[in-house]
Amino acid sequence: MLTIYDRSKNGRHAYEMPTSFVEEYNLGKEFLQDKMPELPQVSEIDIVRHYTELSSHAYGVDNGFYPLGSCTMKYNPKVNEIVAGFDGFNNIHPEQPVKSVQGALELMYKLSEQLKAITGMNMSLQPAAGAHGEFTGLKVIKAYHEHNKDFKRTKIIVPDSAHGTNPASAALVGLEIVNVPSNDDGGVDIEALKGVVGDDTAGLMLTNPNTLGLFDANIEKIAEIVHNAGGLLYYDGANLNAVMGVVRPADTGFDVVHLNIHKTFSTPHGGGGPGSGAMGVVDKLADFLPTPIVVKDGDSYKFAEPQYTIGKVKNYYGNFLVLVRAYAYIRVLGATGIKDASQKAVLNANYLKYKLGSIDYQKGRKCMHEFVLSMEKVHNETGVSALDLAKAMIDANMHPPTMYFPLIVHEALMFEPTETETKETLDDVAVKILEIVKNAYSNSEYLKTSPHTTYIGRPDEVIAARQPILKIEK
Repeated sequence: MLTIYDRSKNGRHAYEMPTSFVEEYNLGKEFLQDKMPELPQVSEIDIVRHYTELSSHAYGVDNGFYPLGSCTMKYNPKVNEIVAGFDGFNNIHPEQPVKSVQGALELMYKLSEQLKAITGMNMSLQPAAGAHGEFTGLKVIKAYHEHNKDFKRTKIIVPDSAHGTNPASAALVGLEIVNVPSNDDGGVDIEALKGVVGDDTAGLMLTNPNTLGLFDANIEKIAEIVHNAGGLLYYDGANLNAVMGVVRPADTGFDVVHLNIHKTFSTPHGGGGPGSGAMGVVDKLADFLPTPIVVKDGDSYKFAEPQYTIGKVKNYYGNFLVLVRAYAYIRVLGATGIKDASQKAVLNANYLKYKLGSIDYQKGRKCMHEFVLSMEKVHNETGVSALDLAKAMIDANMHPPTMYFPLIVHEALMFEPTETETKETLDDVAVKILEIVKNAYSNSEYLKTSPHTTYIGRPDEVIAARQPILKIEK
């Protein structure tokens, strides 16, 4: 027998664990404590002050302006957290009998119907993140072609302005990536697209609005070209915050969609999670959705398996509490509120873009929910880069935007102010950013060493990425 020590809400205690149990489950004796842990004895107020002070070094949407482009770091209403904390949602288990979790199934069914109304597609809530949703959607596309004995369709077309996860997801599914360039307007080059489609085309992945924050006005023509070649059109829903309630992807020719539920429908997702990549398909692909899906059976709900399902892509049914938050968000806003959120996101982006016109990459052109600035001219004249401006924004109590993306823009900074920022906030942001640009010409060396007010100054990011320190040296 091994004597194991731990702490519980009732204080320290020891208990006996059979040696055979440790060996059977390969727990590893070196990871088990064989003596009482040496924990510091501190007062409650000291521990509260310790963690409160640590939390002050973090920065989130609740602290201030957070314009992380293409990630939609929108404000997360606190009512969502209250609802997600309800016992009926928080203290259930996926192995419970279906009849004992009817409320959870009802929520999943109704959320699927709400998302269907927004996208025009039949939904699966199972994928755990955006890229996972991409992977799942591409699995469906591949399964559909193979079901039709069309095995030669092994190529997926990806625009040069796409999110990096698009080609990565396609590669994981076993599809060959074919790049298509952008035209002068930032959309898909139609003639180039005509040159790469063929009888081996499985589909085209497209973000609309794209990563430049521009709506591709040729979307119906693009859909026609891909469909005439026998391919399917995939919608990367990362930028749905610009068009939800206004334009349904299915109505513009898309066959498959994934939604970043954690972005568009307001779940906090900093630090890599939690996420949800719900994906949807038009009717002809519905039988290939992951299993299970929730269906209504009279006055109750149950799980069902689509006829040609690609199988499970995640244990159980998805990140349930993220789905709860999304349901609460949609129910609070309603159809009118969802549309209003999109329109205000577009208005805010265009307003801030106009205020920052001196470094606007898309001079004078209207954007959707996000826009791209370029520090290329400033960098050439002063040596101050997009990275330097982003670091200086931290000193001005603003979170930096997305840097050096999309890759087709030199010294790019992608801003997404979201719908919840006020005009006063945007005015203040514009003044601060333009002041930083002005200082590039008068005090460039100071900007190159920003930030100056943070707990950690300016680490060498290349070394940090390539040689990370994964342990604390004693």
